[in-house]
Amino acid sequence: MNYTITCYSEAVEEEILELPDTLAARYIVLTRRMLALGPNLGEPHTKAFGEGLFELRLKGAEGIARVFFCTLIGKRIVMLHSFVKKTDRTPARDLEIAENRLKEIKRANA
Repeated sequence: MNYTITCYSEAVEEEILELPDTLAARYIVLTRRMLALGPNLGEPHTKAFGEGLFELRLKGAEGIARVFFCTLIGKRIVMLHSFVKKTDRTPARDLEIAENRLKEIKRANA
């Protein structure tokens, strides 16, 4: 059985669709790989943030973007939040959004 990928909300799906072209292309390549092989692609493609939160790391001509995600029982991957990075560090606000959505998903699937 292959993995499935869904988005936390339509807004998250729109954020991902609005990524600059090379970053969107990288997202497509990596998520296809995740569907077939699972969410742990290893660095530099994915990175664990702890507590079940992971990031998909996108790099392209237009810069760098991140998509936070979690995994659920039944080979399900849920994209929680995406953003284009403008600094070396992950902005606290973006991490907080992803963590809050992760908590909500965990409560709903408990």
